[in-house]
Amino acid sequence: MKNKTVKVGAFNVGLQRYWMQFPGLEERLAGYHQRFVDRLKEFGVEVISPGLVDTVDKARQAAQLFKAEDVELIFCNVTTYVYSSVVLPVAQAHPVPLVLVGLQPSSAMDYPRATTFEQLAHDNCTSLPEIGYALTRAGLPYNVLFGRLDGDQRVWQEIEDWCWVARVLHDLRYANLGYMGHAYEGMLDMYFNPADFHNAFGMNVKMLELCDLKERVDAVSDQEVQQMLATIRDFFEFPPPGADPIAGPVTEDVLEYSARVAVGLERLVEDFDLSGMAYYYVGSDGSEYERLAASLIVGNSLLTGRGIPIAGEADMKNCIAMLIMDRLGAGGSFAELHPVDFDGDFVLVGHDGPGHIKISDQKPILRGLSLYHGKKGYGASVEFKVKTGPVTLLGLTQTQSGEFKFVVAEGESMPGPIPATGNTNSRVKFPVSVAEFVEKWAEAAPTHHFALGIGHRKAQLKKVAKALGMEMVVVGE
Repeated sequence: MKNKTVKVGAFNVGLQRYWMQFPGLEERLAGYHQRFVDRLKEFGVEVISPGLVDTVDKARQAAQLFKAEDVELIFCNVTTYVYSSVVLPVAQAHPVPLVLVGLQPSSAMDYPRATTFEQLAHDNCTSLPEIGYALTRAGLPYNVLFGRLDGDQRVWQEIEDWCWVARVLHDLRYANLGYMGHAYEGMLDMYFNPADFHNAFGMNVKMLELCDLKERVDAVSDQEVQQMLATIRDFFEFPPPGADPIAGPVTEDVLEYSARVAVGLERLVEDFDLSGMAYYYVGSDGSEYERLAASLIVGNSLLTGRGIPIAGEADMKNCIAMLIMDRLGAGGSFAELHPVDFDGDFVLVGHDGPGHIKISDQKPILRGLSLYHGKKGYGASVEFKVKTGPVTLLGLTQTQSGEFKFVVAEGESMPGPIPATGNTNSRVKFPVSVAEFVEKWAEAAPTHHFALGIGHRKAQLKKVAKALGMEMVVVGE
């Protein structure tokens, strides 16, 4: 996906008859709105603002502007009382997430010196219920934030979170996700209907052949291979083997072929303008395609670290979960539940193969696996753990009726050793016991894969789910 600017709309509202009654009030409120717009820009979005909307006609014009500019969400800055009829046309004409914001310019009025003018300049909450009623009657969803214009960390964090949501919505809507190969036979949670993703997220699923990749791998020059080898050697560590007999050193032949495939994979992503990809392929014993499909892990990890999630076992749902987490700044590494440590009350979280190597505070490790458990082939595999501190699990699943659902958990990545098996693994602890967590997580019916990201992201993910009209379940609170 070619980079596109993320745009949000922002307009302020007020009662038109105030301007003649209280000279200077309109200008005062315009100043407050400009400060709001300037602060939004600090969050890395382009702000489309028609300025003051105080009539139905201006509301319709604002809606057309937002539609023409293709904004992802709209902030309605309630700078004083306004009729709800002035807000409704914007929500009706351009149905993107609407956030009603009331930001009082000071903590309190100076009561002995208070005037009606000052009261109106502080009337940021008065019409919020009325607007909410009108939107509810119209069947239109909305969100409400209220606080102070200055010095209110809580409300401004909420506003910033909505700007992150705008990035997610934008990149989902413009996403081209490749699907190469076929589902892992028997993993019923990996099966999917591509049309479901088009309908729910607005994205495009591109059907790719392994031949598309092979053509590009075959065209890679020796010079390009050497350049990629230098990148790999600089980025990864190559420690001596541990206790696992199938996890040895990476041979030069395996490393060189992995580098060649990594270059071809980059070219595939560029040629098809991919935002991410889900893949799985078996191949006949000893065939070229078997080797090719087994040699994607290094290239996958490098691409995922650049914000282009590559999901193995053809897990398109988790590819989207990884994309969402990445666009929230959390990373999003391909993961599943591994063995539990009952003594330490934590579970190992990771997967064989690739991971999001940018969310670790240590150099990732490359090991040579003589076999991939449960799969065919052999080759290089990535081993690392995410940095210690808060983490979030995001599973994207489907209900019995086929609706998408978020399954979310927040925990802590703990320090300590992980197995030297060429797999990603992190020691994750939750607020509840590890046994209770596993029970409740499974009862929420996620797929067995999820995206592991850094930071506690529940609040942001709740907004994303609401913006997409999807259910979200939180496990382990």
